Amino acid sequence: MRVDLFDFDLPDERIALRPAEPRDSARLLVVDPNSTTELTDGHVRDLVTLLLPGDVLVFNDTKVIPAQLEGTRIRGDNIVPVSATLHMRTAADRWKAFAKPGKRIKEGDILRFGTGDDALDATVLEKGDAGEVTLGFGVSGPALDTAIATVGHIPLPPYIASKRREDDRDRTDYQTIYAREKGAVAAPTAGLHFTPELFELLDKKGIERAFVTLHVGAGTFLPVKADDTADHLMHYETGYIDAATADKLNDAKARDGRIVAVGTTSLRLLESAASEDGNMAEWSGNTNIFITPGYRFKFIDMLMTNFHLPRSTLFMLVSAFSGLDTMRAAYDHAIKTGYRFYSYGDTSLLKRKI
Repeated sequence: MRVDLFDFDLPDERIALRPAEPRDSARLLVVDPNSTTELTDGHVRDLVTLLLPGDVLVFNDTKVIPAQLEGTRIRGDNIVPVSATLHMRTAADRWKAFAKPGKRIKEGDILRFGTGDDALDATVLEKGDAGEVTLGFGVSGPALDTAIATVGHIPLPPYIASKRREDDRDRTDYQTIYAREKGAVAAPTAGLHFTPELFELLDKKGIERAFVTLHVGAGTFLPVKADDTADHLMHYETGYIDAATADKLNDAKARDGRIVAVGTTSLRLLESAASEDGNMAEWSGNTNIFITPGYRFKFIDMLMTNFHLPRSTLFMLVSAFSGLDTMRAAYDHAIKTGYRFYSYGDTSLLKRKI
């Protein structure tokens, strides 16, 4: 499909630089492509009335690590500033990363992040396309995790980082309250809207929770530069679903409970793991699933997701889920009525187009 079909104009003032307070006070746009009333305005707390007993909210429990590294490239006496955004761990001592300035980095270069006793060195082992490199670090395993936490920063999305610097507040704001599995370099942002108080209300209603893990990579922010979706290359992300969770989700579907993916990352993992006949099983591995209109959804009934960038793979995904015309109308409504966009913005609850 032509990528320009997924383009739209977004006023700069619609980009949220801080989340709503409290988190569950954010606005929620309900999108039902199968109803004559396609769009309904509400708030995140309305999930208690919008969902039914027996429905299952599926959350991505990945935890954001401080994967933005700033330092220098060392090549003999030639030293220049560099930055690297880690996006996928490939071994105990290796990460794939997006490095800048990519053209000035070569295989064999030493990159030094931090200073003094806390400095962390990495060797450029491979160089790929679009600034991607494979870094081999001088320490591995938990020692590398500690070093990254010491010298790294929270990798705020570029549309926020271009407007303000990361601060201590982001270490809390850019993390879900249920995050536990370290490895993401971007937050599963639909989950940022949940609070302990909202969880308590959902529990009382009989709305269930399940947790899966997909370590979100920085590739989620890469623009689609191709003119046709068939020419876009998705980056891999690592995830897993345990057997108990798979059984819980299958049982819910068997009794007609709806599976509600909280975020596109949860959806992409579940759709990667589901069999063609719509069953879920224990799963682990890497996925680069790319969902565009025409995709047949195997497992998900509803999707809670924030508002995405124009021409992005995520806007393509929601257009596949609820229909391109419906989502273009929904985004037009959201822009005109003051919804806040992107990672710290408001959210939506989408029903799958039948």
